[in-house]
Formats: sequence, structure tokens, C-alpha cells
Amino acid sequence: MSSCIKLEVQTDDQTPQKWCISLHEDVLKRLLSQQGSPITMHKVFGEGSLFSPLLFGKFFDPSDAFPLWDFDSDALLYNLRNSGKTTVDWFHTDQAYVLKAPLPAGVGKTNIQIHVEKGKVMEISGQVKQQREGKTKDWRTCNWWLYGYVRRLELPEDADCRKIEAFLTNGVVLEIRIPRNPLYFGTPEMKIQQPKISE
Repeated sequence: MSSCIKLEVQTDDQTPQKWCISLHEDVLKRLLSQQGSPITMHKVFGEGSLFSPLLFGKFFDPSDAFPLWDFDSDALLYNLRNSGKTTVDWFHTDQAYVLKAPLPAGVGKTNIQIHVEKGKVMEISGQVKQQREGKTKDWRTCNWWLYGYVRRLELPEDADCRKIEAFLTNGVVLEIRIPRNPLYFGTPEMKIQQPKISE
């Protein structure tokens, strides 16, 4: 029997410079190659994970906003899907954009957070483990990749960020539905207004 939990989508993130330290490719390789590197790190940042810097075929820091919706989704993940290295999927209908991805096991699914910043960037983040007591720095402003995971995605121009919904199925599969604004058409300069009905 499957269980589905609706997650809160926050639209006002007050944490300044949340990801102030980037994850560079050489740092990632060194982190994953270390003897005794936590298995969690491989699950979170390994190939095929939604949070992997290598998800898009070349290194891309997960804390940088990726203009996902500007790309043809079939072409973008074609090779990864064919190789069986990812089950991440996104598609769009006339009504909405949909992102589906399994969350890596053991990364603290219960504390996943979804923020929409200024209606332009959607951020999916969570904590891998609690830091030791007594440390004053928040995990998000230190070496965040040691304690947490993040993926930042630029929203499409016609996204209705006020109505985004997120669901977690069986504690494993994340689904985010981003409704398309029916009043938007074409380029940002071309917006259609709802016609007024005269009485």
C-alpha cells in the first residue's frame, strides 16, 4: 500500500547566501574517492541522483540554478536514461511542468525542503545528518555538501509559482507539479490579459 505526503512549498526564503561555498569538481572527486567516505555521499552525489553535479552530462554545481526548462528533456537525459543511470524524469503538459525523481536512500527524506525564490528559482534541499552539538554555523553556510544536498532549478517564464505542489510517495519518490499560467503566452513581453466580460 503506497502512502503519499504533501510537502510544504515555501515561497519566502529568508536565509541569505545559503549556498555560499560551491562544490567544485575536484572537491567532489576527492570527497567521493576518500577511504571511508560515507556511503551516503555516494548515494546523494553519485551519477543518476537528482542532486548529482553530473546529472546533466557534465559537471554542474547543484547550488547553481540550472535552466532546466530551456532544454528538450528527452535530449537532455537521453543517454543517462538509456544507460540506466537515472530515473529522474520531467515533462510538461498544457497544464503543468512535472518533475519526478527518487530520493537517494538514507539522506533524511523527512527534512526535505522546497523553496521558490522570487518566483524564479526552485530549490530542493535537505540535510544528510545533524552536525555535532556546539557548532554555531548552519550546515547550509559551511561545506554544505558534507551535511546536506541541494538542487536549484530555474523556473520557466510561464510557471505559476504560487500554485506549485510537491508530494513524497512512500518516503522515496518526489513529485513536483508546477502549474503553467494560462494567462501567459509567448515571450515575457507578450502576456495575454483575461478578457473582461461585459454585463
